[in-house]
Amino acid sequence: VQLQAFGGGLVQPGGSLRLSCTAFGFTLDDYVVGWFRQAPGKEREGVSCTRSSVGLPYYADSVKGRFTIFRDNAKTTVFLQMNSLKPEDTAVYSCATSPRSLSSSRWPSTREYRYWGQGTQVTVSS
Repeated sequence: VQLQAFGGGLVQPGGSLRLSCTAFGFTLDDYVVGWFRQAPGKEREGVSCTRSSVGLPYYADSVKGRFTIFRDNAKTTVFLQMNSLKPEDTAVYSCATSPRSLSSSRWPSTREYRYWGQGTQVTVSS
């Protein structure tokens, strides 16, 4: 079981990036997938999370309206489309999976996730 995050890079403020979280050796359709980020000197924070059943994904208040999480049809990749990026979005972004549905109060907790992928650096700077 392996997860890997891809797609980070350097982008100017107002720009866009699309991150990918790809599963190797399993499919993601039975898992909830969360995106987290950690900036230097700060704690890891939840950015977004898929839902295992019908329902809208969760988003942190700081990214609502700018970020979108969605799955591919092959069910091996979950994407995080990031638009209108700001310097404060600069961080290492990681993805993780949970085998169970998560409530709105529990999804941001790193303890709810079992498998973690290696992160990818996102830098927003002019």
